[in-house]
Amino acid sequence: MPHSLFVADLHLSPERPQTTRVFKEFARSIASRAEALYILGDLFEYWAGDDDLADPNHATVTSTLAELSQNGTAVFIMHGNRDFLIAEDFARAAHARLIPDPTLIDLYGTPTLLMHGDTLCTGDTAYLSFRAKVRQPTWQTEFLARPLAERKAEIEALRQRSEADKQLKSIVEMDVHPDAVAAALREHAYPRLIHGHTHRPALHRHRVDGRDCERWVLDSWYDHGSYLRCDAAGCEPIQI
Repeated sequence: MPHSLFVADLHLSPERPQTTRVFKEFARSIASRAEALYILGDLFEYWAGDDDLADPNHATVTSTLAELSQNGTAVFIMHGNRDFLIAEDFARAAHARLIPDPTLIDLYGTPTLLMHGDTLCTGDTAYLSFRAKVRQPTWQTEFLARPLAERKAEIEALRQRSEADKQLKSIVEMDVHPDAVAAALREHAYPRLIHGHTHRPALHRHRVDGRDCERWVLDSWYDHGSYLRCDAAGCEPIQI
């Protein structure tokens, strides 16, 4: 049956080579049978700019996606909170298409809204303020003009600070807010919703304005690989 796959929060990095190996095998033996693979943010642990394509881990991931696309599986990539600097040079090298957050698609007859998920976490006001700043074109242009090594060092410092800040935040603060979910569903005419970011995989059912909607949260790849398989009959989460 024709089907599409959805993943998020792989956080691929040189420090976790086993995860990259699992991703390569997933692309060749599982995703290659799908019509499309949607990567809904945080493919990489971080992305300092498209001038880092020569990094061995990045090159491996890029060639894996290019091979998948050339063999007939369409590859779509959405920015996450860790890899929002991915740009067209990477997309061309990976034979992939960058899609905006959010993106509404017709998934085998079911309107389906795709998001990374971070904008739904409206309780985390400090993060949303930071997100607004770094998504501005002026900020990105100035940041990308700096030497690559300097950018990587700053990103590493930000990652460490972020991990420390998480210890001070509640689970509720870092999870999606019901009002934000309802607003997104309402704005896009009550579709199915698929997103990542929270690392809390589950199927949630929402009643919004008298309409029944389902929300799929994708798993991270920190402990194991996983994906959501969707076809005309519905969606199924699968662990690798």
